[in-house]
Amino acid sequence: MDILTKAKIFAHILRWRFTWNRKNLDYRIKGMKNPKFMSAMEAIKLIPDGATVFSSGLGGNTRCSVWFWATERSFRETGHPRNLTHISVGAQGGRGKVPGTVEEIAKHKGCVTRYIAGHLETAKAMLRLADLSQVELHTFPQGIESFLVEAQSRGIFEIETETGVGTFLDPRIGKGSLVIPGTGKSLTEVSGNKLRYRLPKIDIAYFIAPAADIEGNIYIRNCCMFTESYESALAAKANKGKVLVSVAEIIEKNENEIFLSADKVDAIAVHPFNEQAASIPQLKYWKMFTEGANVDKKDAIEKLKFINQVLGITPKRGQVENALARLGGSVFTRYVKKCSNIVVGVGLPEEVSRLIYEGGLFDDVTFISETGVIGGLPGPGIFFGTGINPKEIISSAQTFHLCYEHLDATILGILEADSCGNINVSKRGKGAINYVGPGGFPDFCAAAETIIFVGSWMAGAKMTINNGKLVIEKPGKHKFISRVSEITMSGEQALKKNKTVLYVTNVGVFKLTQRGMELIEVMPGIDIRKDIIDSCPMKIHLPESGDVPVVEESIVTGKGFKLKWSIL
Repeated sequence: MDILTKAKIFAHILRWRFTWNRKNLDYRIKGMKNPKFMSAMEAIKLIPDGATVFSSGLGGNTRCSVWFWATERSFRETGHPRNLTHISVGAQGGRGKVPGTVEEIAKHKGCVTRYIAGHLETAKAMLRLADLSQVELHTFPQGIESFLVEAQSRGIFEIETETGVGTFLDPRIGKGSLVIPGTGKSLTEVSGNKLRYRLPKIDIAYFIAPAADIEGNIYIRNCCMFTESYESALAAKANKGKVLVSVAEIIEKNENEIFLSADKVDAIAVHPFNEQAASIPQLKYWKMFTEGANVDKKDAIEKLKFINQVLGITPKRGQVENALARLGGSVFTRYVKKCSNIVVGVGLPEEVSRLIYEGGLFDDVTFISETGVIGGLPGPGIFFGTGINPKEIISSAQTFHLCYEHLDATILGILEADSCGNINVSKRGKGAINYVGPGGFPDFCAAAETIIFVGSWMAGAKMTINNGKLVIEKPGKHKFISRVSEITMSGEQALKKNKTVLYVTNVGVFKLTQRGMELIEVMPGIDIRKDIIDSCPMKIHLPESGDVPVVEESIVTGKGFKLKWSIL
């Protein structure tokens, strides 16, 4: 990327930073005769006290900023709407750093009194209210939650499934859907060998979309995703509720492209500042994120990578992390077949997907995102959930149906792992403020035939690579322990389902077996007894032969490394 291109991108970021709070909540189109068109503040008056409200979007993408801002202002000025139950599937917070997120409606006590979401970590303001006992906090697997939203359009409010059995969501094991026990009633319960999940009846569904016509039909051409917009709208209408949509512009009617017909829409607020994705106005959308795009992938990747670096979203990877990513890529090509459907999580798993692209294997697999983005290359960092040159964009519910039917493998991160192969990614520490939520993790683990976890062996350890060998200079906090603090994936259930489960770390690769966690590969330079078995609280098994293969030097150093299919 040349200096001029970097300068343009830097200017783009600065422009976003200085205008990201820009809004006009009282704006309405002059001369518009259709009564559905109104200002955002007028539309918010349609939300009664005590309503259950659903918002679509994920992260900074198709963010419902205008609705969050309008709700906050209305409550601040009038005290209404109040005592809301708010539901979202994906992460919709800004970690207290970015305006226009779901945290807007958590600025004041009493506006929202119950919050239900699959991913909670970024909604810091909401988590603080929960720690003050001012918000009842619940969490679900994102796939199951999207199915529940979809089901409400058919008058169904409960779903029974094996997903979540043996995890914290199972009342026999953990606290169910409640993040803080004793603050309310769990929305999950045991039903034989399954769990029964239920979701409150959705009264209000709001989302943003690229455009509407003067009749009130909604269009999504040039969106980067639409997540649960369609299903939540149908659910609200089936429940005799309201649908609120904010669009960036008015366009000519096109029968063939109508996403949601006018009869299913109650209010439309035109807001030209709506974003397609984080930092990108919908009216100046980026082609790379749109369905069927065919931009230069290398240029697009460099552009997004540079934005994330400037914003400090993605950490700079060193030699050790790059070696770990190469090991993850190597494991992937040995355990996953060509033509597979793949889901990749955030963090180090994203580095593995980058290597799959750089290794020329990109066209041999189909990446799937929880947001409904099918094909293309997963967007990194702040653009997580988008895709570069996506082949198709469908709803979240449709995506999870696809995963449950045809997911071959998933590459996910690790917060904690234990002797039984259990994984925790949902809880960082005590209190709601340190809670993450499961996201789509339980769904992907339940659906995939092969599960590859990629994560560091210790937190905060100092490791280096010297002469092709890994050296642990200073140990850190153990991540592989005797028992995880919360079970997000059950090793026992994975074994029952005959899944292949692998754990790729800095020191080597483990495989879940009937005996437990077996070390099947070790990094050169690592003393198995001193650096792994004697130093780790997790019980570790060696192969019955006693011999543990050593990882190839090219994986450690990167010299001569080439990712290629070598299925075992």
